[in-house]
Amino acid sequence: MILTVIEHMASCPLDRFAGWLAEAQPLEIRTVRPWAGDPLPAADALGDGLVILGGRGDAYDDAGTPWLPATRELLAAAARAGVPTLGICLGAQLLAVATGGRVQVDAPPGREAGVVDVHPRPDAARDALLGHLAADVPADHPLAGGVLLAMPSMHADAVVDLPAGAVWLASSRLYPYQAFRVGRAAWGLQFHPEVSRETFAAWAASYPEVDAAAAVADFDARADQVEAGGRAVAHRFAELVRRHHEGLPLTDAAPAAADRTAEPALLG
Repeated sequence: MILTVIEHMASCPLDRFAGWLAEAQPLEIRTVRPWAGDPLPAADALGDGLVILGGRGDAYDDAGTPWLPATRELLAAAARAGVPTLGICLGAQLLAVATGGRVQVDAPPGREAGVVDVHPRPDAARDALLGHLAADVPADHPLAGGVLLAMPSMHADAVVDLPAGAVWLASSRLYPYQAFRVGRAAWGLQFHPEVSRETFAAWAASYPEVDAAAAVADFDARADQVEAGGRAVAHRFAELVRRHHEGLPLTDAAPAAADRTAEPALLG
């Protein structure tokens, strides 16, 4: 089984996901680094799954990040084909734009930095990726009271309009669209399930508006929850890649109808 990973910059790697994916399935991970000159693969050469990582640029920065148009085309093609796809942070924003949604650069609530509580929407319970996480996260972890995951976050841009027909899966206090699905098998996650403490600390220190010490202390205080949730996301995604490779349905449940009713307006 082959999983293609698109890395936008060296400081935003696959990180802990690489080990967690390998724990779950014998995947061959092919990392493409267009920032270093690697050409993007054609849609029919992705293999069995696709992961698009985060980065410092925005989803519309075609001049500064010249491979973004081809990345958006690749995301749209993967979503149409039903290839298991995971867009993380910038990757989620690119998925939204590629399939008809809208991203706001420097959204009014400001940068979301630290570990956030990710709250499930009603459709999450039947989702092929997120619907299984409650069973995968150990019961003694305090992910309760309507919290699906406790996940690191580090972003100022945000999805403000989901693509038509997308399924809204999770929100946070500050930003509504923390997780969504396009089609059968393309997921956008605004948070960072893959990130290690070391990588997160470097991100926090790179933004002058972020209290880096507070953000890292937040990560440390919830490290067990962050690791349990991140591992569960990786394991479940690896299982979906396996099912796709073997021609099996991703879930026995029919996709839920989209619920796009927004929470109280937080975005301009």
